[in-house]
Amino acid sequence: MDKGTIIRSIVLFIALINQTLVIFGKSPLPIDSELIEQFVALSFTIATSLIAWFKNNYVTTNGKQQRQILEAKGLIRQKK
Repeated sequence: MDKGTIIRSIVLFIALINQTLVIFGKSPLPIDSELIEQFVALSFTIATSLIAWFKNNYVTTNGKQQRQILEAKGLIRQKK
């Protein structure tokens, strides 16, 4: 996996943990207002989910093969 895929996956995992903590009444963010806390958590989860969803991550075997073919044909940047 490339660096971008790993970073996006970690951020998505953190967002999901944060959302789960909010649902169970834990306070992962030091904000007094419950409504603001839930809004921030929901916004964070939505943003990271959309980024992870729409970004082509090439994490499956087929995806890795696709990336190799695209790189070989010069259609995408090569991994550094």
